[in-house]
Amino acid sequence: MTMNNATAVFEFLLIGISNYPEWKGTFFTLVLMTYLSTLLGNGLIIFLTYFDPHLHTPMYFFLSNLSFLDICYGTASMPQVLLHCFSTHPYLSYPQCLTQMSVSLALSTAECFLLAVMAYDRVVAISNPLRYSMVMNGPVCVWLAATSWGASLGLTAMLILSLRLHFCGAKVVNHFVCEILSLIKLACSDTTLNELMILITSIFTLLLPFGFVLLSYVHIAAAVLRIRSAQGRLKAFFTCGSHLTVVTIFYGPAISMYVKPQSKSSPDKDKFISVFYGALTPMLNPLIYSLRNKDVKGAMRKVMGKRT
Repeated sequence: MTMNNATAVFEFLLIGISNYPEWKGTFFTLVLMTYLSTLLGNGLIIFLTYFDPHLHTPMYFFLSNLSFLDICYGTASMPQVLLHCFSTHPYLSYPQCLTQMSVSLALSTAECFLLAVMAYDRVVAISNPLRYSMVMNGPVCVWLAATSWGASLGLTAMLILSLRLHFCGAKVVNHFVCEILSLIKLACSDTTLNELMILITSIFTLLLPFGFVLLSYVHIAAAVLRIRSAQGRLKAFFTCGSHLTVVTIFYGPAISMYVKPQSKSSPDKDKFISVFYGALTPMLNPLIYSLRNKDVKGAMRKVMGKRT
């Protein structure tokens, strides 16, 4: 991003919860509990996946990747939100703002791709279980995970480098963190190209992966209906239902924010939607995906020294 030297903005004031001072204490407590739960739940999934050989499968490999992403994603923003909650002047310097925005975009984009990869993993597992271990072997899993990370870094870099924003003195960001749509609203230059780039990037990072996930579940549903055993159908629906719940929680709010004309966006509404998918989703992922799973419960009993 570039700035006019005569009217350069070197720091931004983040409004956050300042418009609702009576909610500061409650908001701080909720964010702190959410962040600690995110660290504990996702950290536990990573530890158990490493500790228990029974969890050394493609499904749990991708789950541990997702947990690592969620820890990083939460850490990129939530500590700052907590720090600024009771700050009189919650300023963030321009380099800090740009860094935080870039990291958050890269991590959220990687999660979009990884959720699509996990849908593909479930398609192979349910549609072709006899060849599952051959198709989803170790090198393939590593390649799919690395591609998700690499593609997210590439698309984020392309988006950030394409920004050409000039700020004419306005430095108040109506958000809890530095977020790209909030910064664009502050620019005094023409942002049509920037908004078009965000829309195009959103199509590749949100709509296409989400569409792939939906098509995957159409295929999965057809395969599940062919299973003769009622217990087998129930197990398949339970496993896939967890993934579909996470996908809905993550993609839904993100699509509602980024895939629409920015003239119709509401700053206050968008910033709370951002908190929803930026804070709650990383916390809910372990609960929805793994901590209720029989294999994970067995691994936890082993860790605690109990016999299964």
